[in-house]
Parts: sequence; structure tokens; C-alpha cells
Amino acid sequence: MSDTSDMSNQSKNNQQKPRLSFWQIWNVSFGFLGVQFGFALQNANASRILSDLGADLHSLSLFWLVAPIMGLLIQPIVGSASDKTWNKLGRRNPYILAGGIAAAIGMLLMPNSATLASFITPLFFGAMMLALMDASFNLAFQPFRALVSDMVPAQQRTVGYSIQSFLINIGAVFGSILPFVLTNVIGLENTASAGQVAPSVIWAFYIGATVMLGSVLWTVFRTKEYAPGTNGLSTLDKNDSERPLSEKLAEFFGLMKTMPTTMRQLALVQFFSWFALFIMWVYTMPAIAQHIWGIDAKWFDPTYLESVGTIPEHIAKAKGTAGDWVGIIFAAYSLFAAIASIFMAKIANTIGRKLTYSISLLAGGIGYISIMFIQNSEPTLVNLLITEITVPQGAVSLFLPMIGIGMAWAAILAMPYAILAGSLPVKQTGVYMGIFNFTIAAPQIVSGIFAGWILTAVFDNQAIYIIMLAGGSMILAALSVYFVKDGVEEQTVNHQDEATA
Repeated sequence: MSDTSDMSNQSKNNQQKPRLSFWQIWNVSFGFLGVQFGFALQNANASRILSDLGADLHSLSLFWLVAPIMGLLIQPIVGSASDKTWNKLGRRNPYILAGGIAAAIGMLLMPNSATLASFITPLFFGAMMLALMDASFNLAFQPFRALVSDMVPAQQRTVGYSIQSFLINIGAVFGSILPFVLTNVIGLENTASAGQVAPSVIWAFYIGATVMLGSVLWTVFRTKEYAPGTNGLSTLDKNDSERPLSEKLAEFFGLMKTMPTTMRQLALVQFFSWFALFIMWVYTMPAIAQHIWGIDAKWFDPTYLESVGTIPEHIAKAKGTAGDWVGIIFAAYSLFAAIASIFMAKIANTIGRKLTYSISLLAGGIGYISIMFIQNSEPTLVNLLITEITVPQGAVSLFLPMIGIGMAWAAILAMPYAILAGSLPVKQTGVYMGIFNFTIAAPQIVSGIFAGWILTAVFDNQAIYIIMLAGGSMILAALSVYFVKDGVEEQTVNHQDEATA
């Protein structure tokens, strides 16, 4: 009887994840800080690099298409593969490490496109390195999401994803401001002649690659994953490797057809959210350069630049300063997102995850639209603690809309995953997290295809209007949260009703 009882208790323990300390949850996601450090550098500077290498405003969004396409192709594959992997490093860690190494290589090469491209144009080489970085970031993103689900018990899951969101945003803050710091504190040049990349950006990418590798290694070697079949994790299917590829593909597309209802409902919110984010990452730099620094749209046209031969010094300086300031305001929204992440779990537990999610997205939409009404070219001396810089007053005012955008970003990084995780079958968490990336990649692809055309044909290359379009999209995302079913919240409400009755 005693032996039977012991076996029963052991079986029960094997199906429950132990409660983790704060620092254990921290270690699970710490590598994401470095990955996001690199991703933030890319988001704030890829348009600047590609523009310096010869891309026009219309084609910028097309070059950026490589990001969602890579996510669409890689994350479901990695998710499915990691569900069936187990070796000395673990289940998710091998993919996190591989993604970190490959992304570091891309970060070292992309800013040197003009030097390394001997047989192809620097612009094409830069686009190839952007594709490599995006593929590598996506290789690491999904396993980090699944790792939280694997390691963190259900009652700590909202906290787990909130800590992950906090670390992501801390990484984004430092990644975003790095080129600015290298220019205004270290003294590196932030301007570039046609076909070249500014030295401050080149060295920022070098530092970013180093930080990313270091933090990824921390998570890989400080987090010991649970073995398959223990702590609520499914066992590995030993016969899976023997199945033909056609059967595996049929199973994969079958899972897409039978995805949980919650995932389908979140897809609409994700569409409007990520449509807006893609526009922000691609067009914030030309938008504020035109709208606040007063740079005419023709200075973003490669044909015009070729016709004039040399870019006037004041235009080059203004574009360089605007590019650096994008890093500052991106760091600001990431900082506000990190602060929001600290309180988001508690707020969600108080008013509900859906309401928290919706209010945050609404704040982001208002933030985007408000940028249209910020336009003051009066020079203002700004003390940023690490240095002082003179910028237009309108540039300083951009910190206000970044509060709302930061709230939206924090919610986008945490709430959908916290809502979704409880509705996924344990055995297929990784592959479903990968499939969920379709709801991130698809809207970015749509945005990439149409945003450049809309900017050129409808808005006459006035980039501020495309930012307003992003605001409208984010507001639609906030409204769409109403249609999402959060099973955990509904169960909680039902229990409370039963207790009251």
C-alpha cells in the first residue's frame, strides 16, 4: 500500500511544475534581453542603413518584408522541431543558442555591406544580412516563448511573461540608444556619405552582437530544462523521426485547421497590432525627419540624390540627428513598456487581462495619432544626463506619445501569450506558439506590400500620414480584444459566482 502511494505521489509530482523563484524566472528569459538588444538595433537603424545604401521610401517596406517572411517560415518549423528535441542542452536551448550565434554574425556583417559587397550591390548585400538577422532572431524568439510555458507553472505564467516583457524592453532601451551614445558621448561620427554607413551605427552593431551572445549563453547554461515526461511535459514521440515528410506536413496543416478558438480570436487583434508596429519601425525615421526637422521628402529619393551629386551638409546632419533621435524615442517607448510590464501582471489580475490588453492598445493608437499634432522647429537644448543635445522642441515632445506606445508594446509582448498559453495542448505547445507567429508575420507582410504604395500614391511621400494610419490600426486592435475568449478569466469568474451562490 505504501509503495503504491509513493508511486502515485511521484506520478503526481511529475505532472506538476514546481513554483519558481523570481531569479529562476529571470534566468529563463534573460537571454531575450540580448536578443531584443540586437533586434532593437535593427528596428531603429535598418531603414537608416538601407536608405544610406540607396533604398527609396517606397522600397523600404519591401526590404523589411524579409522579417515577417522569415518569421512565417522559421518559427513554426522551429516550434515543431523543438517539441521533439532533447539533448545535453535541453529542448529549447539548442535553438536559442543557434539563433544567437547566427544573428551575431549578421550583425557584424550588415553595417559593413559597402565594404564586403564585391560582386553584388551593397544594398542587396545589406538586404541579405537583414534576412540573416531576421531568420536568426526568429530562430530564438519562439523557443524563448515556449521555454516560459515549459518551465513556469500556470499560476506564475502571467508573471513569467511579464518578466520576459520587462527584460525584452530593457534590452530594447539600451539597443535603441546605443548609436546616439556612441555619437554624443564617445564622439563617433553619425553622418554617412552616399553608399556608406555611419561609424556610430557600425560600432553599435558590433557591441550589440557581443551583448546578445553573452545573454543568450547565460540563459542556456543557467536554465536546466525539465526532461520530457516530467513536470507536466509530454514525452518525446520516438517514432516521429521515422514518419515521412508528407505525413508530418499533413499533421502540421491539420493543427492549423484545428487551432484553439482563443488563437483564432487573438489573430484579429494581432493583425491590427502588428500592421501598426511594422509601419512604425519602417517609417518613423523619415516621418519625424520630414515633420519635425523639416527635411523635404525629395532628400529621401535616391534618384534626386544622384542628380544633385553631393548631399548638403545641413541636410546630412539633420538626417543623422533625426536618425539618432529615433533611437532615443524607441528607447523611451521601450523604457515605458518595461515600467508598464512591472505593474501589468497585478493590473491584469485586478481588472482582467482582456481589459488591460485593450486599454494598453488604445493608448498606443492615441500615441501614434498624436504625433501628427507635434510640430515645433524651435531649437531646444536637452539634457539627457549622459550628454546635452540641441534638437527641435517638437522632438522633445515626442516623449509624450511614447508613453502610450510603450503601454501597447508591453501588452503585445505579454498579454496574448498569457491568454493563449492556457488553451494549448502540452504536447504541442512549441508548434502552436510557432503557428501563432503567423498572426504576427501575416499583418507585417500585408503592411510591407501595401504601406510603401500607400505612402507614395496616397500620401505623396509625406511619411507622417502613414504613422497616423498606424494609429487607426492600433485602435481597431483595441476594439478587437472584445471578441477574445480568455478561458482562465472565465473560469475565475465562474468560481467566484459559485462561491457567492
